[in-house]
Amino acid sequence: MRSFTACLGLACLFAVAPLSAQVIEYETVEVVADHFDSGGERSLFLTFRDAPTALSAVFPAGPAYGPFRVLGDGRAALVDVTDARSPGQFAAMLRDYPGITSIEMIDCPGTEDDLANLRLGRMIREHGIATHVPAGGSVRSGGVELFLAGAHRYADAGAEFAVHSWMDDTGLEPDDYASNAPENRRYIDYYRQMGMSPIEADAFYAMTNSVPFSSARWFGAGEMGLWVRLEGAGA
Repeated sequence: MRSFTACLGLACLFAVAPLSAQVIEYETVEVVADHFDSGGERSLFLTFRDAPTALSAVFPAGPAYGPFRVLGDGRAALVDVTDARSPGQFAAMLRDYPGITSIEMIDCPGTEDDLANLRLGRMIREHGIATHVPAGGSVRSGGVELFLAGAHRYADAGAEFAVHSWMDDTGLEPDDYASNAPENRRYIDYYRQMGMSPIEADAFYAMTNSVPFSSARWFGAGEMGLWVRLEGAGA
């Protein structure tokens, strides 16, 4: 994910974040970023942590639409990285299964195209679909935007999240652009569209950029609940 210019590092984050958000603590983990595409890739593959066995060893076997699997009973699962094709695949899934009302976020490494990923998030919100990270579920990098898109958000105890800065196809990261540049504004605008106040959107964006593209900050459902409203077990 992203970062403002140098003035919006962690020190500035604590100056603008809601009081409850100031108690968040993170583990920093080094990762290997494989590549990036024109839309900007932000993916974290679990090569450095053991994937939750119960969830990642056997993915749902329902009808597949790119990274989505139809589970039935109004549910779909997201089990892989998104890319430029994902908005169209999501639209096709809803055309064939218009009764889907929630997405189980089982293993979400991120995205290979940030612009398409943000478009996908807006589609999730526009259709009033809920997002749910079950215990052991892992939502990382660009997958976090999709979780935030839920009209209702659920995260069980034992769910995990990871954020980091983005990198574009020229190798530049958020700090290489002005804070009000379109490359940075698109994420802040997205967070506001997902229900955050201007101060919350700025603070959340700064937090996600507090580590570079090659690292990650990990936290659980309790910490996510300090940033956005959760419903259910993780609230």
